Amino acid sequence: MLLVTGGAGFIGSNVVAALNDAGRTDIAVCDLLGQEGKWRNLAKRQLAYFVPPSELDAWLKGRRLDAVIHLGAISETTAVDGDVVIQTNFNLSMRLLDCCTASATPFIYASSAATYGDGAQGFRDDPSLAALKRLRPMNLYGWSKHLFDMAVVARAEKGEKLPPQWVGLKFFNVFGPNEYHKGAMASVLARRFEDIKAGRPVQLFKSHREGIGDGDQRRDFIYVDDVVRVVIWLLATPSVSGLFNVGTGRARSFKDLMLSAYAALGLEPNIQYIDMPEQIRGSYQYFTQSEVDRLRATGYNGGFTALEEAVGLYVRGYLDATDRFR
Repeated sequence: MLLVTGGAGFIGSNVVAALNDAGRTDIAVCDLLGQEGKWRNLAKRQLAYFVPPSELDAWLKGRRLDAVIHLGAISETTAVDGDVVIQTNFNLSMRLLDCCTASATPFIYASSAATYGDGAQGFRDDPSLAALKRLRPMNLYGWSKHLFDMAVVARAEKGEKLPPQWVGLKFFNVFGPNEYHKGAMASVLARRFEDIKAGRPVQLFKSHREGIGDGDQRRDFIYVDDVVRVVIWLLATPSVSGLFNVGTGRARSFKDLMLSAYAALGLEPNIQYIDMPEQIRGSYQYFTQSEVDRLRATGYNGGFTALEEAVGLYVRGYLDATDRFR
């Protein structure tokens, strides 16, 4: 049996879908469904258990699992309740790590590119504790993920006992089906799609940095299918452990993203550039780009979908479809 925490969420539900498609139905999901229609992410799926987070510790006692895929977290970069975030993103993660260590269960968990902060230290997934200590996350969410990364790596460097496989995945800008419940935290493509479809202008930020054009702020956008392939490959490759970036390795602009969506629908672009709010100008990231050499060096050769192709798959297959869910 596999446990997927956050299994009703965006990436988690896509992992569950891939596992079902591969013939696995012995899946336990730990999550909260809330009132945002998140249940629809699992409406086509088959599960063995659905465990509320408050009951997870009791449910785990004495249970043997093939692996734990820990994707559950408070992922809002705007979260401000430090106590709730640390309980969910750090303390729960530590309990799962200890449980998997004691039971010798493979443990794959979601870290985040938010751990890199403003990118001043670059985006190299150096797994050493010394390198991690140089990072300065810019928000509570990023710090909570960073804190857990350091705890795991510290154990590894001290030679302390860990699960037989432990993997932390620093996801970059993931987009794709089943992200609709995320509201303001959904990808800009999901949030702007209705404007594109209705012929309303899409608003992107002007640049307030010399040498960078309006809408040319760049991110490492990665399609959720590529992320899922990495997770499934790791499940099948228990010899691989460590902390790895999961991005395409190629930064693309928000303008490129929107132009790809217009092209997928066969529409003429209609983009307006608006001033960036002054309160975020000093902390706004103009560039993120994953280094993926370490992941490739493990033997992973699944490749990454080009932005234009990924946007086309998402727009035509889901956003512009009657049924948007996987």
